Amino acid sequence: MLKWLRAAGVMMALGAASMGAVFAQSSVPGPYPAKPIRMLAPEPGGGNEVAGRIVSQGLSARLGQQVVIDNRGAAGGTIAAGIVVKAAPDGYTMLVYGSSLWLAPFLRKNVTYDAIRDFTPISLAAEAPFFIFVHASVPAKTVKEFIALAKAKPGDLLYGSAGSGAATHLAAELFKSMAGVNITRVAYKGSGQAANAMAGGEIQVMFGSASLGMAQVKTGRLRVLAVTTAKPSALAPGLPTVAASGLPGYEAGSMVGFFGPAKMPKALAARLSQEIKEVVKQPDVKEKFLSLAIEPVGTTPEEFVGLLRTDMAKWGKVIKEAGIIEE
Repeated sequence: MLKWLRAAGVMMALGAASMGAVFAQSSVPGPYPAKPIRMLAPEPGGGNEVAGRIVSQGLSARLGQQVVIDNRGAAGGTIAAGIVVKAAPDGYTMLVYGSSLWLAPFLRKNVTYDAIRDFTPISLAAEAPFFIFVHASVPAKTVKEFIALAKAKPGDLLYGSAGSGAATHLAAELFKSMAGVNITRVAYKGSGQAANAMAGGEIQVMFGSASLGMAQVKTGRLRVLAVTTAKPSALAPGLPTVAASGLPGYEAGSMVGFFGPAKMPKALAARLSQEIKEVVKQPDVKEKFLSLAIEPVGTTPEEFVGLLRTDMAKWGKVIKEAGIIEE
């Protein structure tokens, strides 16, 4: 009963706020929020947590209440997710997470939650493109040339990635499937280790972020062939996409999104979504994101749900066909 009353109170307050044009003028404090907001982050110091911290600072200024980051690492992020699943859908508990949240059920048998059913997707705030890097010793200078080389030497070319089921691992497996090539995976504990191995010539190819490989491209140790997103990236102006340079339809990357507990009132999710969109389009936030090799997006809850459904269907198929099980 108390939960129902609180939810009803939120709905009434939101209705009154909309009548007063508070939603349209989100810089004007409304009945919500009346206290600090807790934002759960699954990986202290990781990309999701850093992006969440940047957005939380902007939200704090816009909402007039502190948005406090609560780091809950370990267990593949399921601890942070579990806290949000059990929280009241009143807008005072949020989760910042990447694709590990919605792909975990495909990778791990003990994950029972569903990112759409058991959460309220609020907004996709940012996405991180990957780039195909090859060691300088690899003769291929384009995606087409690399595919031809891989077909000529099946199993000989080695690619490195972080843990099984990581976004970069999936990006490589999708490439293998679509290009019809056999390149051999070498697993590392983290992307940084894979990048170091790449620079040392231990492996020949890597699907990684700009922050991992671009510095080595400048030194001449690595060569970058293409960006994995559907559109060219501001992180590497002039660089072609994989889709436009030899593999039509290919698209991969990672995303950072914000979620609330299930059954959050639509008006409340829309309010938070709009605030996040306003934050990520600010020039200083965009600059900070680009320095982290991620690009701002900002979506409505409905748009985010659509993206999640598409992403889950796409990568769920890749995971199944490749027989990937998280290590």
